[in-house]
Amino acid sequence: MNVVARIEPPGLAFGEPEGRLREMRDRRSRISLSLNPGYGAILAALLVLFSFPSLAQQRGAPSPPVKITIAARTIDNFKAGQDNDQVRFGALEFRGGLELTSPYREFGGLSAIRVAADGARFVALTDKGRWLTGRITYTRERPDGIADAVMAPMLGPDGRTLASRGWFDTESIAEDGGTLYVGIERVNRIVRFDFGRDGVLARGTPIPIPPGISRLPTNKGLEAMVVVPAGLPLAGTLIALSERGLDGQGNLRGFLIGGPSAGEFAIRRSDDFDISDCALLPSGDLLILERRFFWWSGVAMRIRRIPLAAIAPGALVDGKELIFADMGSQIDNMEGLSVHRAADGELILTLVSDDNFSLLQRTILLQFRLVEE
Repeated sequence: MNVVARIEPPGLAFGEPEGRLREMRDRRSRISLSLNPGYGAILAALLVLFSFPSLAQQRGAPSPPVKITIAARTIDNFKAGQDNDQVRFGALEFRGGLELTSPYREFGGLSAIRVAADGARFVALTDKGRWLTGRITYTRERPDGIADAVMAPMLGPDGRTLASRGWFDTESIAEDGGTLYVGIERVNRIVRFDFGRDGVLARGTPIPIPPGISRLPTNKGLEAMVVVPAGLPLAGTLIALSERGLDGQGNLRGFLIGGPSAGEFAIRRSDDFDISDCALLPSGDLLILERRFFWWSGVAMRIRRIPLAAIAPGALVDGKELIFADMGSQIDNMEGLSVHRAADGELILTLVSDDNFSLLQRTILLQFRLVEE
């Protein structure tokens, strides 16, 4: 359905009689004539400024990319409030972390991240439809800061921002070479960007999706995605997972888009956890990041490992828990997960949290080494 927006003068409701409009204009004219002509011009300018949004805002014109400064406080121990040497947690070994802050008002709400093979360059996105790119810096193997950070609004096919369309809650990234797929939860769409060519100025094009995705809950829809590379089972498939879109048995719905075996499958839901992201190991196993929140116990997270070979249309899959952490550890609302292989051959997991732009929450980045391959 096409909707045409009309701009009405301040104080005039839609459908107000034309006589009422003339009366308002006459009254405004009498006020202007009673003032100094210079003041009248200023008043008229203020009326226009405060009564109507700018033309750029009306059309969703984007602001340009901007370099930002991100301050980082190192997190040396994963266990909160403890100065000890424990680094092993389940199948993971803690390498270090950062608590991130920035004076830039659009910083925060990080929902997904993809770290490049060099372990430094990354692309992340926020709930509000913005890119964040930059480099993770290190002291030896421990992350110590963020450099070269840039933020920019995500663009649609016509150059308008995704947010101006109401396409917000951008929650997931899947990488396929230079192509990035972004999942948008509130409208349950998937948008494709030629990021390798255009970077943060790339324009997103919606792709066809299975009907089941469009019927997911508005705020529990698409939350995690990954593209299966060549040489693995389901090569060429875009795997898309719901946060808490449940099937008839109460399990989490997943979708196989494209590839050799398109269809729908399910992931066994347990202990009230919801999916917040996923990533693939080079071996082909799928890592699923999950989080849970109760008012009486706070937030918790876990990562499960699911064999990719077990995933097929109609399948119900489950996996081994690699790590569980609650408020006794340095976590927050963990929503982003990426995997890369370090120069020494170790598999490194990078996690980021979504602070929901709240003063009560933190933006943190954590890194772990996978001990048990």
